[in-house]
Amino acid sequence: MNDSFNDISAAVGVSGIVQMILTLCCIAVAWWSLQHLKLDLVMRYPKSPSGKMLHLLLAIILGRAVSHFFIDYWGWTQALKYLF
Repeated sequence: MNDSFNDISAAVGVSGIVQMILTLCCIAVAWWSLQHLKLDLVMRYPKSPSGKMLHLLLAIILGRAVSHFFIDYWGWTQALKYLF
């Protein structure tokens, strides 16, 4: 009983770490890809602190959405083994 609990808690812990790393990597890639976004078309002063904050928030939103897709996709592929 105790061994199965330890196995489950270890699996949940590893899953959490992998999801955190994947999310941070996706946010970094989103930040990198948004570097060429011309915010001056939307904002008057894109180099201001509010412009930089908007850039950061866009990177977080986009990176989280992409990582959530990959995490969901991985879960779906793992669930396929119960189909057969």
